[in-house]
Amino acid sequence: MIDINNELFTAIATVLRARFDGIFVSNEYVRQPPRFPAVSIEVMDSSVLRSGSDSGDIENYAEVMYQVDIYSNLNKGKRAQCWEIANAVDEQFARFNFTRTFMNPVQNMNDATIYRLTGRYRAVVGKDQTIYQR
Repeated sequence: MIDINNELFTAIATVLRARFDGIFVSNEYVRQPPRFPAVSIEVMDSSVLRSGSDSGDIENYAEVMYQVDIYSNLNKGKRAQCWEIANAVDEQFARFNFTRTFMNPVQNMNDATIYRLTGRYRAVVGKDQTIYQR
């Protein structure tokens, strides 16, 4: 299976931690982040690109989709903080040739005082770890 999760997560988390003091970044869903702002970056889909298969190997390319959830609990400015973080996330995924397919506010059912944005990014990844825009 083609897996670029560690490299991608580390690169994006490093940038976010440098730009946003105290930000919590995880590569899995966290129901109650220990601090805010918080970001989770999860692989939501990884499937074989069938048109890239050949007789020697079925998985030469994988179509991958990442979901990013961004949370802020500021009393004032939580929407602005989430969108600022979203812009930083967007820049990093674009740097890796990912295409944003979704970025919308989502009701945070666990706690309505927390603002939440959800984004999704897609790309095709080769066996050699080359990332192609989808």
